[in-house]
Amino acid sequence: MYFTGFADEASRDFEGQIEGTKELGWNQIETRRLYDGNLASITDSQFDEVCAKLEKEGIGFNCFGSGIGNWGKPIAEPPDSSYEEMRKAIPRMQKLGTKLIRIMSFMVPKELYAKSAQLQDEAVKRIKVIAKMAEDSGITLVHENCSSWGGLSYEHTLHLIEGVNSPALKLVFDTGNPVFEDDVRGKPPYGKQSSWEFYDAVKEHIVYVHIKDCRIVDEKPLFTFPGDGDGDVRKIVKALLKGGYDGGFSMEPHMVKVFHDKSGSEESNRIAMYKNYVEYGQRFMKLVAEVKGEFGK
Repeated sequence: MYFTGFADEASRDFEGQIEGTKELGWNQIETRRLYDGNLASITDSQFDEVCAKLEKEGIGFNCFGSGIGNWGKPIAEPPDSSYEEMRKAIPRMQKLGTKLIRIMSFMVPKELYAKSAQLQDEAVKRIKVIAKMAEDSGITLVHENCSSWGGLSYEHTLHLIEGVNSPALKLVFDTGNPVFEDDVRGKPPYGKQSSWEFYDAVKEHIVYVHIKDCRIVDEKPLFTFPGDGDGDVRKIVKALLKGGYDGGFSMEPHMVKVFHDKSGSEESNRIAMYKNYVEYGQRFMKLVAEVKGEFGK
């Protein structure tokens, strides 16, 4: 078992991402934002700089939090950009020894929720293409329960796993997403998902976990420290560890937003991001220690 996180929530700058990671005593980052792009889209010279800095600092990328099939890639539009991102990511992941790549399964707009069953074949077909690339490259896809076809309910996730039927497709479970994601089963109006119910239904396929927590306030998600929201974080972590889970726990706080104005707030926000990320990681490590301590009781 190891700790990691979306260190771009500590700093937009790569140097700050490394600094926050080292302050927590960790040696892994789930990379998402790099320079003005990501691992697949930065220039070759920027990639060389990243490799050199990682080697110098003794840090690795355990996972690439890609944009493949994510909430910005509608299922009604061609999947070419996601295929291209995968193709570009593979050689760079191989050079870095990064084995996991976070994906989603293409955004379904609310007006198509009622037709989600009819979209299953399209979602499966697209992920099969990406899974074949992963298989051929020794990489594992970890599908996140987020705003895409497979995230519409735990049943959608299971249908995706079964339909793609590839050893290269596993799951990253996000503890916080179900709190604010619609459960698109049955007929509208749709309720929200349950983090525990979702986890319990898909647990055999989970190889990686995102730690996020929140609760709904005025019909909007309010993100919290792990264990302070409605994401069943402590209960899920306890179940995972009791079951022998030895994968990664990746921090995704979402508590501090980046903003820009003319009053000097950008700098204060930068400091707040960094402090929040470090505190978030420290609190989660404490939660894990507490949960382990409960095993003997």
